[in-house]
Amino acid sequence: MMQTLHEDQLLPAEPGLRAIARELYQHARDLPLISPHGHVDPAILADDRPFPDPARLIVVPDHYVTRMLASQGIAPHELGVPTVDGSPTQTDGRTIWRLLAANWHLFRGTPSRLWTERVLADVFGVTVPLRVDTADLVYDLLSERLDDPAFRPRALFERFNLEVLATTESPLSDLTAHAKLEADGWGGPGGRVITTFRPDDVVDFEWPGWAGRIEQLGVTSFPQFLERLRERRQAFIAAGATSSDHGHPTAATLALSGAHAAALFNKALTGKADSRDAERFRAHMLVEFARMSVDDGLVMQLHPGAVRNHNTALFARHGRDVGGDIPSPTEYVRSLRPLLDAFGTDQRFRIVLYTLDETVFTRELAPLAGGYPAVFLGAPWWFLDSPEGLRRFRETVTETAGFANTAGFVDDTRAFCSIPVRHDVARRVDAGFLARLVAEHRLPLDEAAETIADLAYHLPKRVYARTVATRTVAASASEGAR
Repeated sequence: MMQTLHEDQLLPAEPGLRAIARELYQHARDLPLISPHGHVDPAILADDRPFPDPARLIVVPDHYVTRMLASQGIAPHELGVPTVDGSPTQTDGRTIWRLLAANWHLFRGTPSRLWTERVLADVFGVTVPLRVDTADLVYDLLSERLDDPAFRPRALFERFNLEVLATTESPLSDLTAHAKLEADGWGGPGGRVITTFRPDDVVDFEWPGWAGRIEQLGVTSFPQFLERLRERRQAFIAAGATSSDHGHPTAATLALSGAHAAALFNKALTGKADSRDAERFRAHMLVEFARMSVDDGLVMQLHPGAVRNHNTALFARHGRDVGGDIPSPTEYVRSLRPLLDAFGTDQRFRIVLYTLDETVFTRELAPLAGGYPAVFLGAPWWFLDSPEGLRRFRETVTETAGFANTAGFVDDTRAFCSIPVRHDVARRVDAGFLARLVAEHRLPLDEAAETIADLAYHLPKRVYARTVATRTVAASASEGAR
């Protein structure tokens, strides 16, 4: 038995709405993909080597998949997830794949199943349903594709119709992969693969190894620290960066005096800073980074609200980013006021806000985006990146923020092969939402068609451009490009 994507997947079930959604979807379906923020390893494209076996492509690095299996008692080391101490993990890809197939029922109704099945079918042309009795067949079909040069990273990049892909690196990165991409005509300003400045590991006192990373930066004082970060931002801009990203525990911002911030920095260097000191320093640094953005034009992104490494046993054995994080309630209105007081109406500044807390969509985020020209709303992220989460986002923010105060769809993924699938899901969901507005006579069909193209392509392209000119000029240039 074969399974293929139903042409109406995720479109409204009601026939009248479905017909309108089909028409709107056609206006977005074939637009190029803008991926302005994500965590794909740039070495994948710089080296352009064949992907590893199916398990190491689809299972091992995907914390959505390993997290679900771990919740049912399947230890990550059984799935090949590396350990911190180098202790043994499963290395046989076929064994890992069979384990996934035996537990595929756990993913019913989840976005992980949707993405994985779409990747198998759309990217690799494998339409055999994944089951215990088909596990080896699916594995072998995938392996054949992975041996084919047409399925190497750069070839897939072209097939995905990716216009630009942004990766994310620490200020300590030497950006070697991006240098190779630029040498090959793929990177640098105006290139197809660019970087993003992510300074969390040198800003957060509570991140293990902070003092050592400060030593790597080669600074011993707070003024040197700020200057070195400015220098690194310029290096990132030279590698094509148009944005910075900040994944703080909260959205708190503080405008401390230079002396106060320096005292916190020095206290951390001596190992005496506590959690309150760490939070105050992170909050102050967001204001410092906003100031830097005004100077150098990098769009600022804020991804707060994740309690990192909540599963301490998982963290101890396997490290970061393997599914041990949990969302937390996040407050924005009071937290962001110091930063917005300073820069919220500055035409040279742009900040894109994300959340893991849906309760703030209507109450806080939409009004902030509707009240400050510098503020845009990022797409539903991480635990909210699902068809239902995308629908709820549109339903709750549009009435206050409209469409133009959002940043369009941002896939924010580590899984390179899932990028086109995630964008297509968002385009289908938006087609359904806009179809309802058309059917209720709240939006003419031609305007809905323009809107879905904006959400899929024009908005992210405009919002994530460096703010080297005022918003008005940037918007005019965007309009002229259509």
